[in-house]
Amino acid sequence: MASNIGMMDSAYFVGRNEILTWINNRLQLNLSRIEEAASGAVQCQMMDMTYPGVVPMHKVNFDARTEYDMIQNYKVLQDVLNKLKIEKHIEVNRLVKGRPLDNLEFLQWLKRYCDSVNGGIMNENYNPVERRSKGGKDRNSKGSQKTTKSLQANNMHNSASGDPVDLNKMSWPKQGRGSAVAGGATYSEEVQALSKEVTNLKLSVDHLEKERDFYFAKLRDIEILCQIPEMEDLPMTVAIKKILYAADAKESALEEAQEYLSEAINTVETEVESEA
Repeated sequence: MASNIGMMDSAYFVGRNEILTWINNRLQLNLSRIEEAASGAVQCQMMDMTYPGVVPMHKVNFDARTEYDMIQNYKVLQDVLNKLKIEKHIEVNRLVKGRPLDNLEFLQWLKRYCDSVNGGIMNENYNPVERRSKGGKDRNSKGSQKTTKSLQANNMHNSASGDPVDLNKMSWPKQGRGSAVAGGATYSEEVQALSKEVTNLKLSVDHLEKERDFYFAKLRDIEILCQIPEMEDLPMTVAIKKILYAADAKESALEEAQEYLSEAINTVETEVESEA
């Protein structure tokens, strides 16, 4: 079953564009980046489409922006996987960070699993927009009721105490006009400086992630090349795989590969001399 597919499975060779097309076509969305699915709501609805009625859609928050709200979505998803006895642990802490590679790998797994259940055929009887709107209405309704009750309780408390809240009569710290203006200017400068720093940090992170994805893609290309049947047993290929599959970043991996390659070359030279 696709729930236990390994990292070398063909599922993990599916590109971002194909994953985004798969999501947008089935759920009638318009995602342009993998990280837009980091909230877990898309994954929940994909399972809802695959197993209609299994996912409590009223608990899924498609407007999740904070990590807390995203985690709640993934809790719903993990509960569904457990209920279906699908042995897949969700790395929530990594997914909610919105990192493209982490989310891509999980969506690649999800696509492979869903395709293994329905053969890659879309459920024509499933209305994704309607399912999302019903879930949203249920959630918003409950949230509105809770807010209304809270406001009513506060009003009753204020009436009972005989001390209604009047914002116009509340006491506020008094400041001179000059000091208020000076303080506001100082805070504005600090906010601008911090905003600029945050922007620079985001640009640096984006650059590092793009660079990481670039080199990861190259390593994957090398790995695929090394798996070609005609090449996988060649000394150079074996040496490269020793480096690729080393468990850590120690220099011993390179030394081991060089030693192996040297021995292989010496063996070939010896065989050639003996034949001569």
